[in-house]
Amino acid sequence: MAWIKSHNDWQLPENDITPETIYENRREFLKTLASVGWSVAAFSILPPALGWTRAFAAALDNKLGEKGNSLVVTPEAVGSRFNNFYEFGVEKDRLWKLAENLQSDEWTIEIAGLVKKPRVLDAHALIDKMPKEERIYRLRCVEAWSVVLPWTGFPLRKLIQLAEPLSTARYVKFTTFLDPNIARGQKTRFWEPWPYTDGLSLKEAMHDLSFLATGIYGHSLPPHHGAPIRLVVPWKYGFKSIKSIVRIEFTKEEPETFWQNMAPLEYDFSANVDPTKPYARWHQAFERIPGKEGIVITQPYNGYADQVAQLYS
Repeated sequence: MAWIKSHNDWQLPENDITPETIYENRREFLKTLASVGWSVAAFSILPPALGWTRAFAAALDNKLGEKGNSLVVTPEAVGSRFNNFYEFGVEKDRLWKLAENLQSDEWTIEIAGLVKKPRVLDAHALIDKMPKEERIYRLRCVEAWSVVLPWTGFPLRKLIQLAEPLSTARYVKFTTFLDPNIARGQKTRFWEPWPYTDGLSLKEAMHDLSFLATGIYGHSLPPHHGAPIRLVVPWKYGFKSIKSIVRIEFTKEEPETFWQNMAPLEYDFSANVDPTKPYARWHQAFERIPGKEGIVITQPYNGYADQVAQLYS
């Protein structure tokens, strides 16, 4: 099987990768974020006319000094596994364990909607068929933290080409699994619009940065990372990168998504990383990096503006 190590203008150096033990243990980071909550609260209510960006940067300089660039690696023996996978509940420090019940040995992916030939694909046969690439991407969450992760997988466009969408297709809708017997979040919060769904415009989905990940940190995706296959869209907030995909549907109209159903005034379809647009609980002008002290200013499109801004012009 071919293995491609991609080197493009968006590629991040390997020494920027967030150590796996740090990524898996973000609870301590969130506690640290809370410790500078005065900054979060103050700047989330300042209007642009007051120049909050300049004021925020100045406050960070005064509060954090030169410590913001130091990397503090959490020892693996100290850090506990920690992840976001809403299907398995909201106790973030336990999700890695609860997600172990997700079995992906016989996983299938349905290709549906506006395609020449709807079909059901064996996920592992598909993964074996596709040449593997390595992509090192930033990942930015609406909770105001960010990491750098090394993925392996293949560009989403390769699967789209295999699916042969019709000329009338304008959007791609992704759906994850529905099994309340193993995913207790789907059972205890049964009123929520399960299964989890999200989507992209076809133009976004065909962009070279849009990626289907099948591995992380040099090994196959574990269940809590979205085994056996997940989406990674690095210029959008992390909730767009849907895990454990079971269905890909091509549509003419913009598809409704999980978070739009839950909070339509807060979670828009595009969900592009925008430092000027606050969410209800977190301002997006800054981000905290696990393993580092301090806060950094968020980049438009999560640092990928040169590659993707033209999609929206």
